[in-house]
Amino acid sequence: MPQSAVSTPERPRSRAERALRARHNWAQLAKFCLVGGSGYAINLGVYAALLGLGAHTAAVFSFIVAGANNYWWNRHWTFRGQQGHFAYQGMRFVVVSVVALGANLVVLRVLVAFGVGKVLAQAITIIVVTPLNFSGNKLWSFAR
Repeated sequence: MPQSAVSTPERPRSRAERALRARHNWAQLAKFCLVGGSGYAINLGVYAALLGLGAHTAAVFSFIVAGANNYWWNRHWTFRGQQGHFAYQGMRFVVVSVVALGANLVVLRVLVAFGVGKVLAQAITIIVVTPLNFSGNKLWSFAR
């Protein structure tokens, strides 16, 4: 029997493969990145403005301000179709944000200790922590 006539059964696609092929997930990621871009600018602006309070204090306040911006836009635009109870989603969002803030502070401390400038270190840190933040919000804060 010719080899082309032999059919092999298709293996079922994993959940991750299906998620990567779904267009709405990519649209959501693009929206999340746009919202994150605005939060990034707000975070760095507030951070730079408050740097006189110390790098870590400025990071906490800038993270809170940017987080409030991001929650509003993600709730009303990015994950609009997945709106649940405002308070429950808000509490979950805060938990994810606190975990992301903890990661932010650790990475920031390491980068500053290695001599990276404080504003550049914060800019790098935000990028490093973003995947954790998106995953937590997509899979838990705004989960259906």
